[in-house]
Amino acid sequence: MSERSSHRKGGKTGRATVIVAAGGSGTRMGGGKAKQYLLLGDAPLLVHVLRRFQDSPGVGRVILVVPGGDIPYVRREIVEGFGLAKVSSIAPGGSERQDSVGNGLSLTGRDDEVILVHDGARPFVPLSLIDGIIDASYGTGAACPGIPLRDTVKAAGENGYVRETLDRSRLWAVQTPQGFRREVLLKAFRKAEEDGFYGTDEASLVERTGHPVRVIPGAWENIKITTREDLLLGEFILNRWKEIS
Repeated sequence: MSERSSHRKGGKTGRATVIVAAGGSGTRMGGGKAKQYLLLGDAPLLVHVLRRFQDSPGVGRVILVVPGGDIPYVRREIVEGFGLAKVSSIAPGGSERQDSVGNGLSLTGRDDEVILVHDGARPFVPLSLIDGIIDASYGTGAACPGIPLRDTVKAAGENGYVRETLDRSRLWAVQTPQGFRREVLLKAFRKAEEDGFYGTDEASLVERTGHPVRVIPGAWENIKITTREDLLLGEFILNRWKEIS
């Protein structure tokens, strides 16, 4: 691909660490394989995800989280097989996504100033978006990308009847990577563990500590592959990128 990152602000090139959360072992999409290993074009889905950070000058290293039993296969066939040199560590996944990210976070140190957390099923994050999250994370301590909702959104009660129509001008569909200064994310994980709280994303953990989270514009192509239909859309995006490269 011809896309190139231009992240050079403040001399921070290469100082972001990415945790890629691919610890799920579900095979609901069929074929007997976890979705992160399904082919997308000429390579497994997870390879496309890791290539985005391999190509980003703003990223120094990647901590990959996969099911514990898959580590030898992933190291041999994914990381070494595709020359993904920025993957410095592979951690075992936990019972929940939050546990998996926590396992990855435990492998970071003080030199990891900013931590990005990315879904292992989002293979099309633009390099410019990675740059934007890194910059926003250094600036505010916590940031996530999002897409403003276009559809009318209604909240319904348990009986299925509409309770209210929400103001969509203030609603965002949140994506990853989400970025944080390391101390902000560590504090959020410690509080969540103390409270026995599990959130749907890392930003929700940070929000509970009272630290503000900045939302920056995401990208329409930064989709999460969860269904067979998503794979078809992924093939379209991949072919489109090849055409314009």
